[in-house]
Amino acid sequence: MNESSDVIVVGAGPSGSFTALKLAKLGRSVTVFEEHSQVGVPSHCAGHLSMKGLKQLGLHPLPPEIVENTFYGANFFSSKGNRFSVRLSQPVTCAVDRARFDEYIAEKAQDAGAGYSLNSRVEALIIKNAFAEGAVVKQEETAEKRQASVVVDAEGISSTIIREAGLPRPKKLVKGVEADVENVKDAESDAVDVYLGNSYAPGFYGWLIPKKDGTAKVGLAARTGNPKELLQKLMLKHPAASKKLRSARTLKATFHPITLGGPTAQAYSNGFLAVGDAASQVKPTTGGGVILGMTCARVAAEVASEALDRNDFSKEFLAKYQNRCRELLGFDMKIMLRMRRTLDALSDEKVDEAIAMCAKFGLDKTLQNVKDMDFQGQTLLHVLRSPRMLTALAYFFFAYLSANL
Repeated sequence: MNESSDVIVVGAGPSGSFTALKLAKLGRSVTVFEEHSQVGVPSHCAGHLSMKGLKQLGLHPLPPEIVENTFYGANFFSSKGNRFSVRLSQPVTCAVDRARFDEYIAEKAQDAGAGYSLNSRVEALIIKNAFAEGAVVKQEETAEKRQASVVVDAEGISSTIIREAGLPRPKKLVKGVEADVENVKDAESDAVDVYLGNSYAPGFYGWLIPKKDGTAKVGLAARTGNPKELLQKLMLKHPAASKKLRSARTLKATFHPITLGGPTAQAYSNGFLAVGDAASQVKPTTGGGVILGMTCARVAAEVASEALDRNDFSKEFLAKYQNRCRELLGFDMKIMLRMRRTLDALSDEKVDEAIAMCAKFGLDKTLQNVKDMDFQGQTLLHVLRSPRMLTALAYFFFAYLSANL
């Protein structure tokens, strides 16, 4: 069978489904192929999202059954257990049930007219005269060709078809583990914990995200080492985390890579666009990519629709996608990449000193009115007006220099 759509979307995660939703609303025929039997399963993300980001995407407020908790603040711990806390004036982030969240976006896309095909694995692109013109889709034991003017790759970081399109894959990966746990002791119900330091999470950090029902999401990512063993070490031996997690019981755990290298150099080719993790549209500081991926997915839908209007699917025309994404994210990504390099260069001792200095300088007061957790470069410009932040940045600058001398 040789069915066709205006656009094929590969993958029914948030970026893929949001692309489909926007395309359907623009009146385009779109089919989403998802290799698993259920949207949102398996989940590879903690689902810690900014409320402002959701609002900008038209998704706030979410249905209450999707939201697991909301947060007013965060606690940052060094490997020695030193703590710096930020308490915000209103809730700015929430934890969502990722499976239900993904299903919610997919349902909205289907209500708008997008077609979904589960248990459908895209095996390869259909390439003709150097243009992607559809995909070979395997369902059970049968492979069929599905034609489309544009293919949008939203497979995630493990994308296999992006190489067929001649595009680079995400770089600078860390290995992550995410676990749901119960029997957590004395966790602040409205604040997340962040555990810094190479002793427990080399090259990244660990986290504890409490839910309203008393359970929590616990995880970490690391550049080196076994993430499962590192998570056990964090839960049992970290001076602060162990007080809350030593007796915790793991209900389930998933493992996944995270890209921290910033957006790929090119996320488009003839008849082809990549969105979300497949294009490394992920914050280098925190590894969060849901809001940024969906922001770029909206752009991808707009550019694909314009290409259909013009009947021009060349890479020269589709380059508009990357240019518009760069306008939206470029400044913030540059700042976050520099922040990531600075954090990577700091020893555990310097991190410990930095957390102590943040508390000493009273940066919690400076950060009380922060609302944007996604566009961190713009947030930094705002808080730089504070003398406290300037003093702290001067400390971080000299700490960075000393670490690289």
